[in-house]
Amino acid sequence: MNSDLNQAFGALVVGLDAGGTRTRAVVAAADDGRLLGEGAGGPGNALTVPSARLTAHLAEAVARAVPEAARGRVVAVAGGFAGATGADDADPGRVNAVTALTAALREVGIGAGALTVSSDIEAAFASAPGAPADGLALVAGTGAVAMRITDRHATTTVDGDGWLLGDEGSGFWIGREAVRAALRMADGRGGATALALSVGRELGVPEDVLPGEAPLGVRSGPAWSRPHREAFRRHVLPAVMAEPPIRLARLAPLVVEAARGTDAVAGAILEEAVNQLAVTVRALDPRPGERVVATGGLLGPEGPLTASLTARLHALGLTLDWVPDGCRGAVALARLLI
Repeated sequence: MNSDLNQAFGALVVGLDAGGTRTRAVVAAADDGRLLGEGAGGPGNALTVPSARLTAHLAEAVARAVPEAARGRVVAVAGGFAGATGADDADPGRVNAVTALTAALREVGIGAGALTVSSDIEAAFASAPGAPADGLALVAGTGAVAMRITDRHATTTVDGDGWLLGDEGSGFWIGREAVRAALRMADGRGGATALALSVGRELGVPEDVLPGEAPLGVRSGPAWSRPHREAFRRHVLPAVMAEPPIRLARLAPLVVEAARGTDAVAGAILEEAVNQLAVTVRALDPRPGERVVATGGLLGPEGPLTASLTARLHALGLTLDWVPDGCRGAVALARLLI
């Protein structure tokens, strides 16, 4: 795309999607929003990434997106940041984001006269076709949160309370339920499930301790005895506790795979995840015909929860639009500044 940029001599805008894992920047033509280049940098959460590092990550992403020769043509910049909001000028995340973004632009030689900062969810909502200003936003990835967007700003938030207190139906929640199901099978409180084997392997449980693959709960040699079950628990619990809790999200694909293999326990976990997300959306008091703009890996075109949640929302008179991230929305918000 940068070859197109080198041939374009009009004004440019920059949009950023700064999330907890990485920062993406895109440069686009100011007149029609056509994307011309992109770049990436490190994490961009405005509350958790130290200021100097946040500035460096933003500068890296923007420098890769916009060739040096074109930086003087940038007339507006908009950033959607995890940990920030566009609704409150005094919000600490917003203050951090504005400070870091201003410094990053100065560092790479961009003196954009117009700059705006919003949350990454507000930017993602604006990424939907037509860059809507009002409606509902839903994120279902590692975490989960829903927001009502009014005049491009979040006015009501449901969940997004983090791994300890919320994020119901998220990738983290699904991964945690997978471990719980494996432990319940091991101690006798829960039914047989393929998750005991797959979760155990992912967490490094020795093969001679794991249950066999068929029939469930039976080892390839002797039965999965009580001593083997106790050994399973002794390996699983320290493995989980040794990592940040949010790492449990990496186990979510194991639940999807097991459910595809008709594992009833895994299927029930995914169904309950859909229930939780539907409850989250309903808490926003949606009106029939409202648009729900969704983002996050659980709800993409190949997302494991997409079909079920779409059906639930359809019953409420709601439609689900999925967007990959907030980059296009950030470009739309930048273009509104000029």
